Amino acid sequence: MTSLGEPISPAPSEYHSRAPEFYGFVAWTSASLLFVVYVLWALLPDEYIVWAGVEWYPNREWSLLIPAWSIVVVLLTYFTYMALTIYGTPAFDDISAVTDSRAQYPLENDPSRSVYDQKAFFSTYAPYTQNEGNTNLELYDVPIELVNRVLYARDSPILHVDSSMETVLS
Repeated sequence: MTSLGEPISPAPSEYHSRAPEFYGFVAWTSASLLFVVYVLWALLPDEYIVWAGVEWYPNREWSLLIPAWSIVVVLLTYFTYMALTIYGTPAFDDISAVTDSRAQYPLENDPSRSVYDQKAFFSTYAPYTQNEGNTNLELYDVPIELVNRVLYARDSPILHVDSSMETVLS
């Protein structure tokens, strides 16, 4: 019992390896030691390094070249990934910018109907918006034609969009 009257929790029964702690300590110690050696190599005069018993060591210009080239490699890596992302992005007029092969649309009752008939288009999706009881609704993707109809109201008497995509008031 603790001083507040709460029982002390028992020790965990499972054995957890402490190897990650040791590996982390060794990695931290090694990195710190290598950094100190690097700074000493870069800043100490030759006499002190020879006095410490080191007879051969790389030229001092590498103390600047290694970090400089490392920064260039990191920047080139970022640039390469950015360029590959831009290269892999579809054009704005490509259908794959809007949908993909995994899109799921509800089955249409009448495949011969026009996608430009707005009332028929909405009536096709009406049954999928009704939730009766505790049933979960199925998830479907909304076709881009329906999105454009709702957002841009192409059949509105106030706004008319002709084939050249110029907006004119009717």
